[in-house]
Amino acid sequence: MSSDHAIAIAFFFIFVLMTLCITYWAAARTKSKHDFYAAGGKVTAVQNGLAIAGDFMSAGALLGLTALVYSKGFDGLVYAVGYATGMPVVVFLLATRLRKLGKYTFADVVSTRLSERPIRIFAACASLCIVSLYLITQMVGAGQLIKLLFGIDYIYAEFLVGFLMILYVAYGGMVATTWVQIIKAVMLLTGTLLMSFLVLKAFGFSFGAMLAAAVKNHARGAAILAPQGMVKDPLSALSLGLAVMFGTCGLPHILMRFFTVPDARAARGSVFWAATVMSTFFGLVFIIGFGSIALVASNPIFLDATGKPIGGGNMVALHLANAVGGDVLLGFISAVAFATILAVVSGLTLAGSSAFSHDLYARVFCKGAADPVKEARVSRISAFALGVIAIALGIAFQTLNVAYMISLTFSVACSSTFPVLLLALYWNRLTTAGAVAGGSVGLVSAILLTAAGPAVWVSILGHAAPLISIDPPAIITMPLAFITCWLVSIFGQGEHAAVDRANLGGMSGATAR
Repeated sequence: MSSDHAIAIAFFFIFVLMTLCITYWAAARTKSKHDFYAAGGKVTAVQNGLAIAGDFMSAGALLGLTALVYSKGFDGLVYAVGYATGMPVVVFLLATRLRKLGKYTFADVVSTRLSERPIRIFAACASLCIVSLYLITQMVGAGQLIKLLFGIDYIYAEFLVGFLMILYVAYGGMVATTWVQIIKAVMLLTGTLLMSFLVLKAFGFSFGAMLAAAVKNHARGAAILAPQGMVKDPLSALSLGLAVMFGTCGLPHILMRFFTVPDARAARGSVFWAATVMSTFFGLVFIIGFGSIALVASNPIFLDATGKPIGGGNMVALHLANAVGGDVLLGFISAVAFATILAVVSGLTLAGSSAFSHDLYARVFCKGAADPVKEARVSRISAFALGVIAIALGIAFQTLNVAYMISLTFSVACSSTFPVLLLALYWNRLTTAGAVAGGSVGLVSAILLTAAGPAVWVSILGHAAPLISIDPPAIITMPLAFITCWLVSIFGQGEHAAVDRANLGGMSGATAR
């Protein structure tokens, strides 16, 4: 352990112990499948709103967005604005209908009018891909955080995080995940408010003085106050906007949250509270990001021999906490960031294990007649498997910016699950074949084009230039998914296609099969 971070380590153990106590409490109250997947449907709108906000106010958001602003200035704020814009889309298009039709997963909703078996197979595959990509961002942030605090090897840090997340999901289910999210959302918002206050205090509460210091310390000078990279590549800017706006509507762990509330009104209220908390948090990124340039970039204590932040760019927010609040604030923000990571990976792991145990095992393999005890066992096994996968992915992608990786995940989500869900809810000519074909084309093309882009082709595989420069590729893959759904559906013939088209009218009062 690093003796320099004794207070941070103490906070770390306190928060981990707190979350373990929550898991123990939740495990005693998780008595049925409905409790495990949806917290018994007893979560209030305010509680669920905080939990949803907690999913977005992740380590990827705090650490990654601060790092982006630190390195790119104004361009990094595009991500912060983008992540908050998805919530209105969710409330207007999805929230009410999801709560009326769904049970545990988005596949429950779509299968109310389309053939269950092929839809659930596609939904499970898409959900597992999205969850795995999103887990990368959290695992990278967690590994770098533990490495910085404890001075242990990054690989061992990844194993520690993986073990804890498996423990939370396997024993606490949605009840534990929800309450860990609520508590950490409140703590993270409190911590960022305090850090922002102290940053402004250091400059006499003058935002202009802070920006002037940031301009002085950054290599690009005044250029950091205006858009740079986005203007040079407008297609990538538009693609990023599509991904972060509509990707929210396709994230499995977010969609699951609408099944934890008692009714559709509470679902809409959840989005209101989530949007309020998220907008406040992302607004603070403006202060924290430019404050980090002003106070960290000029302080050799936080820089290595090459002038880069110690621990990597993703650790800039923690260095800023140390600069304005000393070891106490560093300890608090570090512990909250870690609690944030654990909460988010728990939600992701629960969504992934649900996709396998509920959509594949219970509904496809067992045709709806699965033993609840066996289904719970399968869910725990899948949570373990996802934990192992998350550790491996966290090690492989440890050098990438975590906020940037989130945008790639959103690109896959808006190209696969979102088109299928939206068309299933609103277009009466959608067929099972069209949904599976369109969703699969969107999923595969998003993954392949992401692999051919800068994130993988250059940063991971080491090639000199990417095969495709549009990054993320949502501007190509999302329309491709919609067009494929449309073409296959309108040319679909036969009895199954006719049944699919006839089922939309009865969806308003349907329940998942």
